[in-house]
Formats: sequence, C-alpha cells, structure tokens
Amino acid sequence: MGNLSENVQFFIGLFSIVNAIGAMPVFINLTKNMDREGSRRSARIAAMTLYAVLTVTLLLGEAILKFFGISIASFRVGGGILLLLMAIAMMHARMSSVKHTPEEAADKEDSDTVAVVPIGLPLLAGPGAISTVIVYANRSPSLLHYGILAGIILVVSLLTWFILRGSFYISGRMGKTGINIVTRIMGLIIAAIAVEFIANGLKQLFPVLGS
Repeated sequence: MGNLSENVQFFIGLFSIVNAIGAMPVFINLTKNMDREGSRRSARIAAMTLYAVLTVTLLLGEAILKFFGISIASFRVGGGILLLLMAIAMMHARMSSVKHTPEEAADKEDSDTVAVVPIGLPLLAGPGAISTVIVYANRSPSLLHYGILAGIILVVSLLTWFILRGSFYISGRMGKTGINIVTRIMGLIIAAIAVEFIANGLKQLFPVLGS
C-alpha cells in the first residue's frame, strides 16, 4: 500500500510540477502565428520532449549525481528548495523564472524548434520535474519501480499533450481566473512535496534530526 501511495504521490506531484495548464498561455503565445495543424504538431513535439527528457533523467539521473559526487540527501534538499521557489511563484499565479524567462521565449519565438525549446525544455521538463524524477527513482533500485515511474511519466506526457493540443479551447473555457486558480492549487501541492524533500534530505544529512 505504501508503494501505491508513493506512486500516486509521484503522479500528482509530477503533473503539478509540469503544470501543463499553467503553461497554456505561454504555449498559445508562442504558437499564435501557426495554423491549427502546426499548433497541434508543436503540442505533440513538446510532449515527446517532456517524455524523452524525464525518461533519460529516470535512467541516468542518479549516475550523473554520483559522477559529480553529489549525495542524494544533498540533492533532496537542493531540489526541495527549488520546488519551494516554484511553488511560491505558482501560488502568486506566476510562471516561475526557474523554468522559463521572457528572454528565452523571445529568442525562440520564430524558430522551428519552439516546441522543443522553450516549451518542452525548460517550460515543461524544467529543473523541478527533473529533480522530482531523480528523488523518486532513488527510493528503490528494482526494475518494477523504474517501470512504474516510466509509465507514470508516459501518462503525464500524454495528459500534457492532450492539454496543449486543446489549449485554445480549454483556455477559452477556463479563462484567466480559472487557470490562475488551478495554478495556485498545484503550487500548494508542490510546496508540500518540497517541504517533504527538504525534511527527508536534512534527516539523511543530519541523522540526529530523525531521532
């Protein structure tokens, strides 16, 4: 049951951090000069980029940390702080500059690669999502655990594709206020996950805190 709970937590956390609903205004702005087919293609490529980046992170993230001599405990604390900054921005209904800056959008606005950069990376597959995948992957070395996480990443990517594909319709129905409300709720969820990351990391770094 604990594993089921962790997997549900990972799904909710990752979906909130990717925040495809909050990314809709940026996506609409960057694809506004495309025709309908071009916009849908951009949504598909962005979702595929998200899936590819997070899957590679799942498989190689821990090895990269070891290569740089970074402990998972330190990464939990650092990743938790990063998520907390994102959560604070989201609770103010803002897109965190940790994920995306106006300068990045301006640089790529007329590029054919807009679906990959900045939409797929770093808007969707940002540092927060990457940190979350690495932390959860570290919880078990079993192939089943990695397979389940890979499946969850696939589901989140498919949901992201669906949301971006219908972004013009969804945004019109929800309005700016509706999107802001959802973004704030997701920010609150991310804040709770961030605190858990930081607390668990500190307990690993300073065992006396857990006693």
